[in-house]
Amino acid sequence: MITIRKLASLAEGTKLRKCGRILDSAVLSLREGNTYNIDYLKEVCRLIYETPDTRITEATRRQCQQIEQESAPRMLLWALADAVHMVHTDLGFVKADWDFTYNNRLDPTVREVFPFTVVLDRLRSPFNVGSVFRTADSFGVDQILLVHPTASVTHPRAIRSARGCTETIPWQQKSQEEIITALEGESVFALELGGTTLNEFRFPTKGAVIIGSEELGVSPKMLARADASLGRVSIPLVGTKGSLNVSVAFGILMHAWHAQVSKGIRELS
Repeated sequence: MITIRKLASLAEGTKLRKCGRILDSAVLSLREGNTYNIDYLKEVCRLIYETPDTRITEATRRQCQQIEQESAPRMLLWALADAVHMVHTDLGFVKADWDFTYNNRLDPTVREVFPFTVVLDRLRSPFNVGSVFRTADSFGVDQILLVHPTASVTHPRAIRSARGCTETIPWQQKSQEEIITALEGESVFALELGGTTLNEFRFPTKGAVIIGSEELGVSPKMLARADASLGRVSIPLVGTKGSLNVSVAFGILMHAWHAQVSKGIRELS
């Protein structure tokens, strides 16, 4: 492990890239239940928020400062994961490198819209964000709310993988607290492990689903909001991997939600 003194002596660009890699490695280690030198991580974060490099935004500096105040392992893990994403974003790095082109504009007036809200809880990959928009457009989603810091909807890779659907669905990126407030009175559930299986879950005719990040799933506060309402829905799997790409899992969920609600509407008509 490189010492803080050695790290501080590096050129700013090299130092920031190294700091980002150190925090990324720490997130992976902590996620797997391993211990890590927390004081060392806080010193790495200090180097980031004190850097004169103007690429590091004030929001990223505040996030790194916040880590100094965290003591609970679970909350520290989330704070570090947010910091890694924000540092990488400031430096122009992305988690996914799949690239697509899109040349046609879509007409949003032809969409059949259902009162479905999708909450993206800190998705890191712009490719996955764009893929979620494309699927959401196909299954009548009314709006998408993005918990900051989720990968930007305006990122070129998000736009390309969405195939124009970032322009057909209303969306807003807000803080976690603002989105929890916006969901007040709504029926809310989360796509997460340990829930009711997909074929047994009773979907609401109007409500919101929370989709968690690729690395950590749904965050504690957002999961608590879902558990206080309709709870969790899970997709049964029989493979060796035991998990799906988040955009793929979202597609399976939306097909089931749309089909169940559409069937109920047909039976009432």
